[in-house]
Amino acid sequence: MGATLRRIQLGNALAAFGSGFTVPYLFIYVANVRDLGASTAGAVLAAFAAAALFVLPLVGRVIDRRGPMPVALGGAAAASAGALAFGMVGSAPYVLAASALMGAGVAVLQPALATMIVRCSTASNRSRAFATQFFLINMGMGVGGLLGGLIVDEHRAGTFTTLFCVESVMFLVLGAVLLTVKLPEAQGVDAAVPDGSGQQDGGWRRLLQHRAMVLLCVLGFVLFFTCYGQFESGLPAYGVEVTGISTATLGFALFANTAVIALAQFVVLRLVEGRRRSRVIALVGLIWMVAWLAAGLSGMIPHLQAVATALLISTYALFGLGEAMLSPTVAPLVADLAPSRMVGRYNSAFALAKQLGVAVGPAVGGLMAAQGAYVAYIVLLVGCSLGVTALALWLGRHLTAEQDAPRRSLLVSSGDGPGQGPDAGPRSGAAAQPQAEPKTGQLATAG
Repeated sequence: MGATLRRIQLGNALAAFGSGFTVPYLFIYVANVRDLGASTAGAVLAAFAAAALFVLPLVGRVIDRRGPMPVALGGAAAASAGALAFGMVGSAPYVLAASALMGAGVAVLQPALATMIVRCSTASNRSRAFATQFFLINMGMGVGGLLGGLIVDEHRAGTFTTLFCVESVMFLVLGAVLLTVKLPEAQGVDAAVPDGSGQQDGGWRRLLQHRAMVLLCVLGFVLFFTCYGQFESGLPAYGVEVTGISTATLGFALFANTAVIALAQFVVLRLVEGRRRSRVIALVGLIWMVAWLAAGLSGMIPHLQAVATALLISTYALFGLGEAMLSPTVAPLVADLAPSRMVGRYNSAFALAKQLGVAVGPAVGGLMAAQGAYVAYIVLLVGCSLGVTALALWLGRHLTAEQDAPRRSLLVSSGDGPGQGPDAGPRSGAAAQPQAEPKTGQLATAG
């Protein structure tokens, strides 16, 4: 990977490092430190998600028209301002406004940075670029969370202000890094489409007519509902209330998730390169099915607490293995499906599907936990995991060889593959990309 790509990935890792300082403590900060109550804390998290859901359908077109750089800079500025305000304000309306501003900024960054990766990678190295960014984001958030836990004190509001100031500065660092790079010129129709271009009309309709992309968005929703959407509510509640683990053990389980990602990411990358992406995603569904079955079993043997605890920790570890398998497959697939003039909108559409999964997941998990419906909860998530496998195999039937296994296809032929669905134009993974590894490059997102 080029030096510029590495530089931007470093900036993104530092931004993730800043987010790691605050993400685990948002609820506690609002509910207890600012003494605004649990209901306000819940509303703050909802405002964060709602702002993201509002901006994501709009930002894709802006990226395609103006390019990803100004959008990413605007997102970094908004996220920085929101984080700073979060640490300074103390009343409910202002905290809600700060949360919405930060949520919108972080959401805008996701498709913009993902589009930069597409601009600065080729079909042969894109999987590694996305896997590297996922690894760095997880490491940044993990280290940030660890250091934040050493600094924060629930009885001293100033320590939380320090955390939010660090996060704000790190978003500014990301913006500063972006200002130092020069993205490769987009070639052909991959260039930003001018305002008023007829090619913009019906862009979202074309995306919705693209069966493979629609299936991938549905798959993305189920993936994020099944895994990330349960990390904040359903799974922790199940672990504490049913398995009987302590909150300290829950923290160790989260560490196990991050550790597996860190240790397995590049080993997994070597194993999945050249494999069919749809088959890799289908395997993730089976791995997560085993993870949820392990969680279910942990709640059935309270008399064997050590075994139950090990089973629940293995659930988090298996999630990490699945995440490591998804990072070099799903995001590059979005790029390879996109017509080159619509890369921004495809990335925004997939980010919207992910955000919906992350928003709906905690609501469903929290509701079922509140009702004590833990058996139904495990059955639902096992079914969702099997749904991931079924959707991935169905998706594979709608992918070309170049889209499903690009590295294998490059070994067979150096020619570009045919288009897919109603999008007959050049693909972002083919004609729109430089054939040599770019000298200047780009980066990726939180998510």
